[in-house]
Amino acid sequence: MKTHHLGVLLLCLLSLSCTSGKSISSRDLNNSDSKENFHLYLLMGQSNMAGRGKVQSLDTLTHPRVMMLDKNLNWELARDPMHFDKSAAGVGLGLTFGKIMANAGRDIKIGLIPAAVGGSSINHWYQDSLFQQTNTYPYNDMIKRAKAAMTQGTLKGILWHQGESDSNTELDMKSYKQKFEAMLDSMKQDLGIESVPIVMGEIGYFFYPKATYAEQINDIIAEIAASQQCIGLVSSENLNHKGDSTHFDSDSYHVLGIRYAAKMQEIQSKCSSILIK
Repeated sequence: MKTHHLGVLLLCLLSLSCTSGKSISSRDLNNSDSKENFHLYLLMGQSNMAGRGKVQSLDTLTHPRVMMLDKNLNWELARDPMHFDKSAAGVGLGLTFGKIMANAGRDIKIGLIPAAVGGSSINHWYQDSLFQQTNTYPYNDMIKRAKAAMTQGTLKGILWHQGESDSNTELDMKSYKQKFEAMLDSMKQDLGIESVPIVMGEIGYFFYPKATYAEQINDIIAEIAASQQCIGLVSSENLNHKGDSTHFDSDSYHVLGIRYAAKMQEIQSKCSSILIK
């Protein structure tokens, strides 16, 4: 997508953002009817989910029906940087995704749950797995945050963007699918869900020269997405890095947000409703 076309689309998106509703109050969130209309989305993975793009004025504009769960488990109007995994956190794909999902229905509110941790491999997305770089437990923290959010809303989907840290060795690459499926099984049990739409994104093609098995990781991500009806794939074709051949630039994160939203809506139309045990 050309930059000027992206700019026009985002301006249209933001003009819709400013026309309806007000921010979610505690009373709204505690209302049982609102719980069904408060759609929650988990943002999981590593730095390209957390976002490393440069924050500009566009990225600080809020939508009255798009919230984010902050570090202290409080809801606030979503803006970038949304994640807090590292000081480098910046523009990501989540805010654009959330605004598009909110504009799909006047009666719904969107709750984004930032849970990505830059540099984390899939090995850190299991219970009690310590990621020493940040001294955190990505999986445990994600479950804690998701459970807190689910007392006030309904989980409608998971966004996953991860794989760069697993693309350096043949062993990590070959075990990726099995580990992802095991993680998903654990999540379903720990969150009490039986079915949830998942959208997975390819790692940037520009990363291929930096990691021996990066292209194979993308093939495996595509294989996972093709194996289940409730998992969709987002392409990173024609997207650019910010100069480090690892992280997308801000415009590309916006495009990814658009692509994730379109794919999530497609997957949601195909999948059965989420079942809570």
